[in-house]
Amino acid sequence: MVRLSRILALTGLAALSACADPALEKRVADLETQVKDLSTKVDDVKARGPGPGGPGGPAAADVNPEREQAASELFRLANEASEAGNYDVAKAKLGELASQYGDTRASKRAGRLGAELAVVGIDAGELSTEKWYSAKQASMNDGKATFVVFWEAWCPHCIEEVPKLEATYTKYNGKGLNIVALTKVTRTSSDDKVNEFIKEHKLTFPVGKEAGDMSTRFGVQGIPAAAVVKNGKVVWRGHPARVTDAMIEGWIAG
Repeated sequence: MVRLSRILALTGLAALSACADPALEKRVADLETQVKDLSTKVDDVKARGPGPGGPGGPAAADVNPEREQAASELFRLANEASEAGNYDVAKAKLGELASQYGDTRASKRAGRLGAELAVVGIDAGELSTEKWYSAKQASMNDGKATFVVFWEAWCPHCIEEVPKLEATYTKYNGKGLNIVALTKVTRTSSDDKVNEFIKEHKLTFPVGKEAGDMSTRFGVQGIPAAAVVKNGKVVWRGHPARVTDAMIEGWIAG
């Protein structure tokens, strides 16, 4: 509305001088067109109402409850299969969701899960870092399995989850679990803040800085995020809080 009022004001001022300057006449015409377009959009939003997706979103009448319910059920089944490690089933459910209910809210919410599943099974490649903050360094070949965690010092959920990894590292490192925490040092973070975080929480597992290529390779769309690499392949991808002792013991078995 502020933009619309401003354009209306400019239109009025320009019109006063338009008769003396052809360039101003063209500008007035352009401004009038913008006003009409904005007015049409405002009227459309008012007519449709907020709807379930907020202003400009789909109107309530456009939402099919049965389709939304069916889509939500497929999304739930995909999540359950992913949690259980049945990735082929999870991918199949997401494929069905996208093909049959691609216009639903559940299908849109499934984007992150789809990105995570797309990483499972790929070659992990080499561990790429710009620098190490910790005394320890690491590679993807250390131990029987490597637990890679993506985090930032400004992220509230990372601040909550990353320190918990120290207990996991203490418990399982001697049995073959390698943990690596990677940060890009974004937003309000800095090398000093990362070092302070490591010191404050007495982290002993390797912490390094990456340029973003690792995040891209592992399909990271939000943090904290984690992946597990075994025998050069990504065998799991998800939120670090979802990892259980049973999962770890399975990864380091054999």
